[in-house]
Amino acid sequence: MEAKKTPSADLTRKSGMFLNLGLAVAVGATLAAFEWKSFDDGSLKDLGQVTDNFEELLDIPITEQPPPPPPPPVEQPIIEEIPDEVEIEEKIEVNFDVDVKETTVIKEVVIAEAPVEEKVDKIFDVVESPPNPQGGMEGWNKYLSNNLKYPTQARRMGIEGTVIVVFVVNTDGSIQDVEVLRGIGGGCDEEAVKVVKAAPNWEPGKQRGRPVRTRMRLPIRFKLS
Repeated sequence: MEAKKTPSADLTRKSGMFLNLGLAVAVGATLAAFEWKSFDDGSLKDLGQVTDNFEELLDIPITEQPPPPPPPPVEQPIIEEIPDEVEIEEKIEVNFDVDVKETTVIKEVVIAEAPVEEKVDKIFDVVESPPNPQGGMEGWNKYLSNNLKYPTQARRMGIEGTVIVVFVVNTDGSIQDVEVLRGIGGGCDEEAVKVVKAAPNWEPGKQRGRPVRTRMRLPIRFKLS
């Protein structure tokens, strides 16, 4: 059976009032603690009872110091006048007692320039006399027409154009270091290198009348008939 409570005995109704009252008391105590001031009860000294002895101070006489002695006088250097022109006599003996024959001939000294030796391993790009193939360019064109074969792949793909080959002509006319500078593909580059390597010796290039190694650039044209 549930117990019934009378309204007068129900304390929960006044819980809010008690909470506000407690908060007010706490806030007041906090403010009182902050505002509380304490003072030191130390005894103050009476400055009027301190006796001074200012009258008993002794008079100190002012001492006079003599001024320092003046510095010694500086001696001025004596300036001597030097004449503008000084005559200097020199004795020069000239001996003219020399036998000179009119028939004496003085030989001219001719300094010959040492010949400039060209380095054997040096490769020239430009020389006075460039290399030439056997039979000249006419012989070279005849050699290409007899030995140059049109690659099957290039013919099938319809490739035509000019292959630029670079190589070195040695002092004995032999050919080496054959490379393709600009190619067109389709097997034409390889065929051009092959034909140049198998070519007969050229006439070497000359610089100052001496054969030298020369770098050559040569176009080889592939054209479908």
